[in-house]
Amino acid sequence: MDDPVAAGQLVVRASGAAAALMAIEGRSRPDPPQIQILLRANVPRIPEQGVALSFGECSIRVRGGVVLVAVATGKLSVGIAELRPLLFQPVPLDRGLQALVGSSVAHLIGLPEVDPHGARSYVLGLAELVLRGALRTELDRADALATRRRAAVEYIREHLADPELGADRIAEALFVSRRRLYQLFDDGEGVSGRIRAMRIERARELLGDPALGVRGIGEISRQCGFANAAHFSRTFRKVVGEAPSDYRERVLG
Repeated sequence: MDDPVAAGQLVVRASGAAAALMAIEGRSRPDPPQIQILLRANVPRIPEQGVALSFGECSIRVRGGVVLVAVATGKLSVGIAELRPLLFQPVPLDRGLQALVGSSVAHLIGLPEVDPHGARSYVLGLAELVLRGALRTELDRADALATRRRAAVEYIREHLADPELGADRIAEALFVSRRRLYQLFDDGEGVSGRIRAMRIERARELLGDPALGVRGIGEISRQCGFANAAHFSRTFRKVVGEAPSDYRERVLG
């Protein structure tokens, strides 16, 4: 339980070295034996050294305001592939679920005696509820990001011919901040990289169109939003590996 967990957030971990490699490499590996859920919750009357309860494949540990719920992966109705968006990163946690976990764990700890089989089902159900709630929130967030990303890409596509097209113009059109816009393109390319890539792709389409074979390189560069033909040629050669005129000649034969 050494992981820092911020209030209002949830961290989902899969146990075992194979699980860590799966998260790092993004490749399919055998399902990890256990899923661990960490969150901050108000659980009253917990001694300073914490509390640990175990019910077969399920367990609960509470210390320092952090609750760790561990359940067997095979007992969950949600598969590891579906849980992948949650693994090894903080995700938002609904306040209602956070309070529910705190009260549920407090009640379970406060019972003088508890049937281990019933408690196992109880803990498993609690884990399912938290995971499904977090997964829905994360998928909704991801879907909202994807929708805005598509809107940004469409705006770029419609305004590629504008040499002044940049992050400020796009952010203003989408009514988002520059910071938010950069978050939409955090794939390594960035906003300027995406614009450049789309301009080069547009140029390849125009250069490869037989109907536009007589159109000059300078005119095509302007249609793609480049300030001048020299800049276009340098950028095209850097990305494609050959000059625009050579590319056209090769493609059109």
